[in-house]
Amino acid sequence: MHDSKRFLHPEAIKRIARLDLRARHVVEGFLSGMHRSPYFGQSVEFLQHREYVMGDDLRHVDWKVWARQDRLYVKQFEEETNLRCTFLVDVSRSMEYGRGPLNKYEYACTAAASLAYLVLRQQDAAGCVSFDDKIRQRVPLRSKRNHLLAIAEALAVSEPQDKTDMFAILSGVAETYPRRGMMVLVSDLLTDQGLLLKGLKLLRQRGHDVLVLHIMDDDELDFPFAGPTRFEGLESPDFLNCNPRALRDGYLEAVQQFLDHIRRECAKNSVDYQLIRTSEPLDAALVTFISRRLGSMSRK
Repeated sequence: MHDSKRFLHPEAIKRIARLDLRARHVVEGFLSGMHRSPYFGQSVEFLQHREYVMGDDLRHVDWKVWARQDRLYVKQFEEETNLRCTFLVDVSRSMEYGRGPLNKYEYACTAAASLAYLVLRQQDAAGCVSFDDKIRQRVPLRSKRNHLLAIAEALAVSEPQDKTDMFAILSGVAETYPRRGMMVLVSDLLTDQGLLLKGLKLLRQRGHDVLVLHIMDDDELDFPFAGPTRFEGLESPDFLNCNPRALRDGYLEAVQQFLDHIRRECAKNSVDYQLIRTSEPLDAALVTFISRRLGSMSRK
């Protein structure tokens, strides 16, 4: 369990108006919550073999060489520090929902800016794309620390507008960024699931490391409504007048199926996935995410 007193709750984040300053505060909390220095996008490149010596990590033994020569050799690696990380931030109308201190859009922008700052601290390159049915803002990949301001400004002006066209965006990104890098999708994923997964799979096929931060509001996950309620669509003119209690069980079952399907398909395609509630302290959520990511990288 996290020590909740140590983390920045959404109410505290909301009081910091400038997105770049929010990001810096979140990352300070994030780093204090880690037991080791996080390397967000660590990747390694194989260099050469050397003979095994007692104490070497057995995971690095090249067993194919052992089978041929009956001698133990380990692979030597060199860290690549030229990570290229692009944040794909959903600014469609559904992201505007939220009854807490931060709506999904505000939370997503803060998460993206915070991770961008973490990448820039490592002297790696960060950029971003904000989108709904088309790209709203694009910030190129740069590695200078002051590049955070350009990313924050682009996200701050990308007010939620239209529906999401996820496959068109992801396939366009795959064409625009031919060099392998890291793609971090920050979205509520409220779009056609087949097209979403097709887009994520395409990014993986192009060699990108793909991460998904699934941002959802407590209302969407818990359906706490009671009494006669009018539900209005954010991305359509549809509405529904109903008694929420009659819908609750069916709604929660459908949400669980949606989440299970996304998790399963992401795992199948080697996409790192994490569901994050907008009521959760952002730095705590990022500690969990990066810790899991470091764990999964060590198993690869």
